[in-house]
Amino acid sequence: MSFKNLNLIEPLEKAIAKQGYTEPTPIQLKAIPDLLKGRDLIGIAQTGTGKTAAFVLPILQRMSEKYSRNLRTLILAPTRELAAQIGESFSAYGEFLNFKHTVIFGGVGQGPQVNALSRGVDIVIATPGRLLDLMNQGRVNLKDIEFFVLDEADRMLDMGFIYDIKKIISRLPQRRQSLFFSATMSREINGLAEKLLNNPVHVEVIAQATPVDSVKQRVFFVDSAAKEKLLLDLLKQENLTRVLVFTRTKHRANKIEAYLSHNNIPVDAIHGNKSQNARTQALRDFKSGKIRVLVATDIAARGIDIDCISHVINFELPNEPESYVHRIGRTARAGAEGTAYSFCAADERGFLNDIERLIRQKIEVMPHAYHSEHAKNAVGAAARPLPRQQRSNHRNQQRQGHRNFSPNFKPRFRR
Repeated sequence: MSFKNLNLIEPLEKAIAKQGYTEPTPIQLKAIPDLLKGRDLIGIAQTGTGKTAAFVLPILQRMSEKYSRNLRTLILAPTRELAAQIGESFSAYGEFLNFKHTVIFGGVGQGPQVNALSRGVDIVIATPGRLLDLMNQGRVNLKDIEFFVLDEADRMLDMGFIYDIKKIISRLPQRRQSLFFSATMSREINGLAEKLLNNPVHVEVIAQATPVDSVKQRVFFVDSAAKEKLLLDLLKQENLTRVLVFTRTKHRANKIEAYLSHNNIPVDAIHGNKSQNARTQALRDFKSGKIRVLVATDIAARGIDIDCISHVINFELPNEPESYVHRIGRTARAGAEGTAYSFCAADERGFLNDIERLIRQKIEVMPHAYHSEHAKNAVGAAARPLPRQQRSNHRNQQRQGHRNFSPNFKPRFRR
């Protein structure tokens, strides 16, 4: 079926054709007809399934039925990157329509965002914190909202936005069309959806928390100390053309960036401590191919919507198995194939077990020069990280031992 079968207006068809798309994805095919009728919708879909266009296109069409220069559409997204990408979609699909939109997020000065709002916009795409700040300042009024989208609701809850979201929703008109998207459906998510939506259509295009079939998954058992060398060896292979590397911490992301840069690998890193301008530039460089490797924490796992990522590498396994699914979903997009490599040290063995239970399959083990039988066979307490205090004590003991046995160690005595 082509987009022509969805009864979209000519300006939208023209914009779709300009983007090079001819056939709708499954979620677009299922969602757009009901959204054009004004139905509320709950969609279970991961980023990369085409869900952004599934709500942008019908919202633009319904808005075009009448023109009034009021703020009529509000999209909430969990991260700055995702909000910016949704803004790009409104620009692309609304190119031949007379609507104005702006993107609102924290981490940058509010001046330009306030100026855009004061000039008048039809559509706002926002992260919850900055939007609530501007609402409290009287800069944003939601009284005329007709279309409301909560995107990646599960990620919103993971990031602690639930109270901000409830405050924002309480300021919306009762009569509106509401859309709710989530990659997974927990009890808390379901409860939020029931309060938000009115007799919604349910659309699900992929089994909950199941990686797309086109992602080849492989695991490398390796001691923590050898992970950087393994990563460098893998990056020497030419088929790793555009690589996204995930870590659990900002500190580790910075260390990997420095290590790869020292070894002449074009690389950058994004995480919460990076300025918004630095993050935007890193994504731009990654998308254009200026850098080959992007190192990211989980804050970016659901915010990066870039085609042609050949490999995702989990340098550190996430402690929540659902995050693994979101991470590897950054590759194998738009019908392409992709590969996910995971490095598993002994104290991450339990995380791997949790992941394999969630996805209901064993991940193929890859042989390599740094293979660790200790990591592969770890069980019980050895298969889990030490508690935070014990890790700190362990590092201190290692540092103290290094000083005590250093040939240059000189004891100091109090007088």
